[in-house]
Amino acid sequence: MTIKVPSGSERVMSDFGVYVHVPFCAHRCDYCAFATYADRDHLMDDYVEAVIEEIELAKANDLTIATSVFFGGGTPSRLRAEQLLAILDAIPRSDDAEVTVECNPEDAQLERLLTYRRGGVTRMSFGVQSTQPAVLADLGRRHGTMAHREVSDAVTAAGFGTWNMDLIVGSRAESLGDVARTLEDLLGLEHPPPHISCYALTAEPATPLGMDPARHPDEDETADAYDLVGATLAASGYEWEEISNWARPGHECRHNHVYWDQGDYVGFGSAAHSHRRGRRYWNVRTPERYIALVGSGQSPLAGEEFLDELTRRFERESLALRTRRGVPVEAFDSLEEIAHLVRVREGQVTLKESGRLLANQVIVRLRSGG
Repeated sequence: MTIKVPSGSERVMSDFGVYVHVPFCAHRCDYCAFATYADRDHLMDDYVEAVIEEIELAKANDLTIATSVFFGGGTPSRLRAEQLLAILDAIPRSDDAEVTVECNPEDAQLERLLTYRRGGVTRMSFGVQSTQPAVLADLGRRHGTMAHREVSDAVTAAGFGTWNMDLIVGSRAESLGDVARTLEDLLGLEHPPPHISCYALTAEPATPLGMDPARHPDEDETADAYDLVGATLAASGYEWEEISNWARPGHECRHNHVYWDQGDYVGFGSAAHSHRRGRRYWNVRTPERYIALVGSGQSPLAGEEFLDELTRRFERESLALRTRRGVPVEAFDSLEEIAHLVRVREGQVTLKESGRLLANQVIVRLRSGG
């Protein structure tokens, strides 16, 4: 449901995001700690109906028009394209809204992407993670080493002007040479991704990776890999956007900035989180319970918290420090102990390249966190 809004100088809308959580996966990766399930596909029809019902209830309570929509998970492409688009159609959004769908590389068939495109999706994000076979095997990923090429060909043929590839660095099976070769593979494409995210692998408790200390990432090796990614992307025309994100000019993710700017957003589906003017709230975690609650006319709300002004300020400044925007120098009592991690330009403090993986050491120095 797209809605016309004023444009140019008459535009008065603030960015507002909608997140839709899709908890289904074909296979659970060894490092994944998200609320996702590889054995619940039989719930898909009921889940889609419940999400649409939750959206309709929110619309009855004056749901704000979305300027961005993000389908995450889990694996949104696990749903049939028609199911995903039925959810999208229920969401009131501006005529220029950014709509992103996360997709497994093995799901990037041209017909699926064309259906998305015709249905209003404007941006895709693919979890490629690496192009090296040993790394993919260690991460528990099932797509092949040529997936990046197949994805690029399909998403370009489908007419998407902007899209993203995710990378993960830090696997014990990955050498610095593997990272370099993955970057060469992506940047050497005829149509390379205009947006690239790179995340440091973390050993989350209760995951196969977390329960195997021999596979835990080495912090120094991960830092070297991250530095290589940042330097390579900068040399290739990508601008650093946030600690884990780089984009060519004009291809920044609008939805991400709603989070980074401490904006308002609402989440639909099991385990989805929302934020409205200092109130943070979230839905029940499992799809079965979510479906049952919505189906019986009850709220799927699991919990909420209200942030006081000092907490909101600290979170706002913490998020801003992770981006190239940074924070005013007045946000700190002193920069003496962190001078090696930050730079100051025109009264704004931003992270140096060497400080990005040490951002927490800067954040704890914020005056609002004292």
